[in-house]
Amino acid sequence: MNKKTRLAVVLSSYLAFSPYVTAQTSFNLPDLGTSAVSALSIDKEQAVGELMMMKVKSASPVFDDPVLDEYLTNIGNKLVANANDVRFPFKFFWLRNSDINAFAFYGGHVGVHTGLILNADDENQFASVLGHEIAHVTQRHLARRIQAQQENAPLSIAGMIAGILATIVAPDAGMAIISANQTQSALSQMSHSRGAEQEADRIGMTIMNNAGFDPRSSSEFLGKLSAQLRFKQKPPVFLLTHPLPDSRVSDVRLRAEQFPVKHVPSSLDFLLAKSRVIARFADKTENAELFFRSELKKSISIDKRALQYGLALALVDLKQFEEAQTLLSDLLADDSNNPFYLDTKTDLLLAQDKAAEAVKMLIPHHEVKPNNQVITLNLANAAMSAKQLDEAESLLKNFLLEKPNHSLAKQLLADCYKRQEKKAAYHETLASIMASNGGYQQASDEIQKALNFVESNEDIKQQRLKALLKQYRQMQKDLARL
Repeated sequence: MNKKTRLAVVLSSYLAFSPYVTAQTSFNLPDLGTSAVSALSIDKEQAVGELMMMKVKSASPVFDDPVLDEYLTNIGNKLVANANDVRFPFKFFWLRNSDINAFAFYGGHVGVHTGLILNADDENQFASVLGHEIAHVTQRHLARRIQAQQENAPLSIAGMIAGILATIVAPDAGMAIISANQTQSALSQMSHSRGAEQEADRIGMTIMNNAGFDPRSSSEFLGKLSAQLRFKQKPPVFLLTHPLPDSRVSDVRLRAEQFPVKHVPSSLDFLLAKSRVIARFADKTENAELFFRSELKKSISIDKRALQYGLALALVDLKQFEEAQTLLSDLLADDSNNPFYLDTKTDLLLAQDKAAEAVKMLIPHHEVKPNNQVITLNLANAAMSAKQLDEAESLLKNFLLEKPNHSLAKQLLADCYKRQEKKAAYHETLASIMASNGGYQQASDEIQKALNFVESNEDIKQQRLKALLKQYRQMQKDLARL
């Protein structure tokens, strides 16, 4: 296609929960193959990134877990704070996938497979991959690749989306949905050259060092991947878009020697996050229980908190409440403010039909951290279970004022509206959720349903919903033209 394509990308979702305020930013996204475009501007890169994120969320196993999200965002932002050439806020997210992989794409979006933390020997190795991906973004490697490829073949936004879905998010499924002659193009659009990999290695290690991690772990992690290549017919997914010639491993090893020797132990949060992934996202819960019991018997470490936490989490999910209660009581006695422990204790109390007790436990923590996602969303969920629906609604509205695109918070608010039988607000919130995933047709349907529950004398609400309906329908048309 040689003509420009216009697409309105919603960067701030419609605030169905606030006093009828909507926010939208529109960008002109040109055909990337036109000669008028020499490279992506920062604004357009962010817009393309938002569009890609919609597709990733709707076509891959992205999941919301406030505790894991908090950990990933904290370590990611710690690295970003020590990087140069940061042009926009980074957004980190998890995918439930056992492959060793992480990836970055336009606009500072960084996805991390659960398989990465499961296979990282320590937090330094985990951080080394994040630092590498951050470097790809700050150096604009994908944007620069567009410019280089334009001379060989025209690029489209649709092709770029196919590329990320095919080569990063779900390689096998992705390859099945694109034709053979598109496969190589999709791979090349999202893969990195040897020079880009070397630059990301160099800058990523500097970011790690500045952030207080051990940059020599970059060499350890690449060595681990290289070893896997010798024993597997299919390479780790990470290597589909991050080529690993022997020269790169050697180069990283030599660069690592230039940094001072550091002995940086893994944080407790890393160990707890890894235990949480094992317990809830890696295997059957029964297998997780057996794993933690076995490790606790074998462990000679004085500090067994992460293993005890993992076992407690598995026991809660298996409804073995008495032993879970004992473990959690000991953990909380040692660290009463730990969000991992508080989250699991809330799960335990709710499973025991003690919602009011959960609310009582969480209120003091919310007073100290009024908009922390772990505390606030657990408190809102507990309040709903305790039939304190107005309190839950107020908590979620205030939270979403600061974080308007938080998917789980919007889902909880929709559930709250449903229980309150606020049908117009319920359908409008569902529409916002669907629109954030690129489902504009479904969003339009939900707005139409919301209009059916608006009173005839509520003129302002009717006009606002009709404006949203018109906008969603136009965005569906724009999206279809990609």
